[in-house]
Formats: sequence, structure tokens, C-alpha cells
Amino acid sequence: MASLNKVMLIGNLTRDPEVRMMTSGRPVCNFGLAMNRSYKDSEGNRKEEVTFVDIECFGPRAEAVARFFTKGRPIFVEGRLKLDQWESKEGEKRSHLGLYLIISSSLIRANKKALLPNLTR
Repeated sequence: MASLNKVMLIGNLTRDPEVRMMTSGRPVCNFGLAMNRSYKDSEGNRKEEVTFVDIECFGPRAEAVARFFTKGRPIFVEGRLKLDQWESKEGEKRSHLGLYLIISSSLIRANKKALLPNLTR
């Protein structure tokens, strides 16, 4: 059976990207993304909803994200969902659904004429 694991999101960074080096010397970057949604409920009241996603990237992408992005900046990301599972110190099974970054682009206009090019591909 065929499957597809592809996610595209536009949002704002919730914190500055954090870069660290793996034992292999390869950089890894983690950051949070917030997406806002406005809608009207059944009674016509305007509502706001925020969704938060943790994002992880490696190698040159990690370095580029850390160099060009800061908290609050808008970003377009494309990647795949990744489920991490582990057992806590108390023996409880835990899981976390995040996004593994494949492509990122800035949404800030450069020189008021054109969008910044893709940072990584």
C-alpha cells in the first residue's frame, strides 16, 4: 500500500533556533513554530486558535536556519512527520510528534522587491 508523509507549514518561530553538535560532528537544530487560525464559532463570535509544532533539522539546513532565523520571524517549512517514543524514568510510555525539516524559506521581503531564495533544498 502506498503512503505519503509530507507536511507544509507557514508560521512564526516561537524561539530562537538552538543548534548543537551530535557526537558525529553533524549539526542539529531545533526550533518551535506557531500557526494561527482565526474563525467564527456557531454563534458568530470570532475565535483564535494557535497550533505549536516542534521542528528538527540536520546538517547544512540546521546551520542555515540558525543563521537566518530568530524568534518571531515568519518561515515556510516543508518536511515529514516524525514520531519519537520512549519510556520515562517512572516507566511511563511517552511519545512526541514533530516535524523533520526538508526545505525552509523566508517569508520576509528582501530589498522590498523579491522574496529571499530558498535557504536549503
